[in-house]
Amino acid sequence: MTTRILPAVGDPDAARAISTLLSQLPSAEPAAPVPDSTSLLDTLARLAVDSIDELPEVVLVHERIGPVPALELIREVALRFPAVGVVLVSSDAGPALFSAAMDSGARGLIGLPLSYEELAARVQAAAQWSVGVRRHLGKGSAADVFTGPGGRVVTVTGAKGGVGATFTAVQFALAAAASGRRTALVDMDLQAGDVGSYLDVQFRRSIADLAGIQDISPRVLQDAVYDDRTGLALLLAPADGERGEEVDDRAARHIVGALRSRYELVVIDCGTQVTGANAAAVEMADVAVLVTTPDVVAVRAAKRMVRMWERLQVRKAEDTAMVVNRWSKHTEIQPALIEKITKTRATRTPVPAAFKELQAVVDAGRVQDLDNRSTVKQALWTLAGELGLLSVPDTAAAPAAPGAAVAVRAAGAVSRLRRGREG
Repeated sequence: MTTRILPAVGDPDAARAISTLLSQLPSAEPAAPVPDSTSLLDTLARLAVDSIDELPEVVLVHERIGPVPALELIREVALRFPAVGVVLVSSDAGPALFSAAMDSGARGLIGLPLSYEELAARVQAAAQWSVGVRRHLGKGSAADVFTGPGGRVVTVTGAKGGVGATFTAVQFALAAAASGRRTALVDMDLQAGDVGSYLDVQFRRSIADLAGIQDISPRVLQDAVYDDRTGLALLLAPADGERGEEVDDRAARHIVGALRSRYELVVIDCGTQVTGANAAAVEMADVAVLVTTPDVVAVRAAKRMVRMWERLQVRKAEDTAMVVNRWSKHTEIQPALIEKITKTRATRTPVPAAFKELQAVVDAGRVQDLDNRSTVKQALWTLAGELGLLSVPDTAAAPAAPGAAVAVRAAGAVSRLRRGREG
């Protein structure tokens, strides 16, 4: 049996040493090392699109991988790709690290400097375990493994304040729940979250109550989640904004992982500020949505956000779905131009500018009561289907909004944007 091995090693010297030894293993098929955690998760996600059989049997994670720490990365891989055997490579091979690695989901620990015998033994053991798991699972689609034991995670981020990110996240979650999916909606705009206000919900618990808990059991999670009459499970932002600092990137990973294991879909409102917590959520997401409006200031903010994600190795621009809110055919800045400027993937369905349809339900804090005839609701629910968030997209989604392929007029605001594109 050929064993496919994917090393994740950030240090070039260590990568060469590991690749050299792997090439000497019998029946081994080592891939080129990936340099960081983002590349590893992206690579596994692409391989898992068709079948679990496309995934490598073994992933080697070097102790100095980044930006996600090695143990956190192992936990994420084990959760999202449970048929892959993960082995940690570290200079510390003591019992404390071994125990922590096993708790995170690793199948073995290899000490540095590497020895051929130990590498061969650990890789073989992890590969045999992986083959056994796949035999148990049987052949299936990516959805059987790619999303882990639970469901998909979608993040919704605003390019700047006021572009409609929270409203978009709420409507995505409502659409998914209406299609029959067990859906959680998380408010990770930690200092200024408004999901509760949009749905007229007040609850004493918040995401901050889970921040200090290392092992989030189903019972602990249920105590922090509010089961809304809409069918959504809500995990709200803290009422006191300063408590948002309690939710760091490590806590966010644990919380999102726990939610993923219990719900078919987890929709996360990430607000408009980049924090350690929502950056971790965006990196973990199966779908990352960035919401903008078709004006110069918002598009420039979207470009800044995408560039920041890339610098922090959180998300690549081409792996980001751009939603254009408050669009009309008379808008000078059209989705095609926004896609070109930001290097993202503009969704096919723009959201029309029709705030009068929303004002009454927004002011009342009951956006779940928005009329089905609303063109904004129709567009957002169609978008939910386009992004794969619905159980039966063609039935649950409303008729498509006008297409995005509209000619761009190169005057006025468009000219200003083009002059500032390299800024």
